[in-house]
Order: sequence, then structure tokens, then C-alpha cells
Amino acid sequence: MRLTVFQPAAVFLDETVDKVVAQGPEGAFGIRPRHLDLAAALVPGILSYWTPTGGEHFMAVNGGILIKQAERVQVATRMAVSGTLGDLHSTVSRFITDADERERQTRVVVARLEADFIRRFVEFGKNA
Repeated sequence: MRLTVFQPAAVFLDETVDKVVAQGPEGAFGIRPRHLDLAAALVPGILSYWTPTGGEHFMAVNGGILIKQAERVQVATRMAVSGTLGDLHSTVSRFITDADERERQTRVVVARLEADFIRRFVEFGKNA
């Protein structure tokens, strides 16, 4: 199979692999060459792959989308970092913390919008 990992500005990885294991919302899943085609969401975590020489390699991904089509596996992610499994643990933790902070900020903005909408609705009712 051909594994290609895309980041917004460049191709991070383009390599021939025998197997890919990724993390989805429901847990880890593996892909082999003869598996059915699929599209899956990825959560921040470790993506591992095995090359034909037998070596196992790891990369941390900040979520994304994985598409397996025939002999191609394509991953689109905002951020990918390769390294040893132990070193990538802190990278994944940082990805999760960043995602939690973005989610918190989004909730604050939505709460402000809702409060503003209700205030304007009440004012509209008084003026009607």
C-alpha cells in the first residue's frame, strides 16, 4: 500500500507500507492491503505503520481524516510529528490539551452569542 500523510502546507509522508494502525473515535483500527475501502475520522493520537522491511514507525497526528482506496491510504491532518513512541506521548497530550482549549473557547463564544440573541429578542418584544 502507499501511505501519504498530508498537512496543510506540504506532504508529510509518502511511503510504501504493509500495515497501518490509527485511532478513531471508537478506538484503534488496522488497515491491510486487501481490506475494504473506507473513510474514517481520526482523533489526536498515534498512527503506526509497518514498512516492507519490517520496521515499525510512529507518528502523532492531531486528528484528521483517513481514506483507504484500493492500494492507497491517505491521511489529512493539521499536524503530524514523527518520532519514537515514548517521545510522542507528550506530543499527543499537547494536541489533546490544545483541542480542549479550542473547545472551551468555542463554548464561551457560543454562550455570548446566545445571551446576545436572548437580550435582543427581549428588547424586540418590548418595542413591539
